[in-house]
Amino acid sequence: MNLRYVIAGIFASVVLAAVPSVAFAQHPAASTALSYAKYLNETDGRSVDDLVKAALANNLEVIAMSKEAEAGEALIRQARLRANPSLEVSGTRQIGGMGDNSVMVQGALPLELGGRRAARINVAEKELEIRRQALAELERQLAADVRAKFGEALAAIFKLKFTEDILVTAEQNVQLVSARVTEGRTPPLEESQEFVELNRIRAVRERSEGAVEIRLFELRNLVGMGPEEPLVLKGDLNTLSRTLPPQIGAEQTALRLRPDLLGAIAVEKLAAARVGQARSEGRIDADVMIGYQRMQSGFPLLGVDEMSGALLPIEQRMNFFTFGVRLNLPVRNRNQGLVAASLLEEQAARNRREFGELTIRREIAVAYARYNRAFRAMEIYRVGVRDRAADNAEVVRQTYELGSKTLLDYIAEHHRYIETENGFIDAQLEAYLAMVEILKATNDPALK
Repeated sequence: MNLRYVIAGIFASVVLAAVPSVAFAQHPAASTALSYAKYLNETDGRSVDDLVKAALANNLEVIAMSKEAEAGEALIRQARLRANPSLEVSGTRQIGGMGDNSVMVQGALPLELGGRRAARINVAEKELEIRRQALAELERQLAADVRAKFGEALAAIFKLKFTEDILVTAEQNVQLVSARVTEGRTPPLEESQEFVELNRIRAVRERSEGAVEIRLFELRNLVGMGPEEPLVLKGDLNTLSRTLPPQIGAEQTALRLRPDLLGAIAVEKLAAARVGQARSEGRIDADVMIGYQRMQSGFPLLGVDEMSGALLPIEQRMNFFTFGVRLNLPVRNRNQGLVAASLLEEQAARNRREFGELTIRREIAVAYARYNRAFRAMEIYRVGVRDRAADNAEVVRQTYELGSKTLLDYIAEHHRYIETENGFIDAQLEAYLAMVEILKATNDPALK
């Protein structure tokens, strides 16, 4: 063994002694179990469409808002009911004397003049529309969140898979270098360098699997699953690939279908309905009254009955039918303040609706720009980077084995290859998330 190998061996011994023993807890020859398979299974896994449906069915906030929409339907039924009639029973009785008394029964029926009932129904209908659009908006946001989190989880799983593939290769490299060191064909320093690289990849793998677990916990929460429930995915980041409609057409579709904008329009209509209700309640109203009255009066004298000649008390009984109309005259209070406040609320709702239209146009423009750039970046990676990076790493590996390159050259090129693959996964994820944003911004039916 020449002097260069002896010096390299002494240096490698010093380096190994300086590294904490925990970093080498696993023997380099031991094979690493691939864990990504427990997170990704194309046969038994759940697709993104399955998870979106489960989220819309199980999310407690969605269920709560569905109940609120049902409550709005009940409020419409209540608003359509006519005002109840009133019944009044009264009487008088004389204290002392012959006992003059009377009994009166009177009923009143509100007429709800001035369109009061129609205005009340109109307000209830607009409130129901707001609740329905709020529910649709929550479903739109939830579906987009689930699809985005699904993509992030898939990307993390793909990175874990790639890291584990690299780890298998790194373990094989350590075994080969160890054999060459044993044979005396390679200095011990190279074994130390390969061993350090192996443990570095092991650390990356731990971080990668941790990222997968976190993304899946977040996805479970959106879907309404418990943290302990198993969740296995299936699919890829090209699930949403499609031909995009022109941006102008997408804007028109969004302005027509977006539930948040439809909700803003409903709020504007509700404000207008409340203006009408305030004006109707400030007009004249009337109640129709019908009644019956019976009066009995007498005197402290006795009279002679014409037929029998007997003495009888002198008394008189009278029956009356009463009717009338009670008017509510808006002389002082015509709801002036409520009408003015409702008009201002209508103007505010109109301004919010107009701002919502501008926001939708901006969101669509941003989503299209994001997708176009992300798709181009992904294609550059796919066509002009990945294969070349793999070829470069293979060429450097072969030249290293022939002795033309050092191990550090091979490790550096291998790092560039790893960065390239991770960059490609990131580019795929960015294109996927940009497509989700387009579906969300346009409220595309494919989102749900």
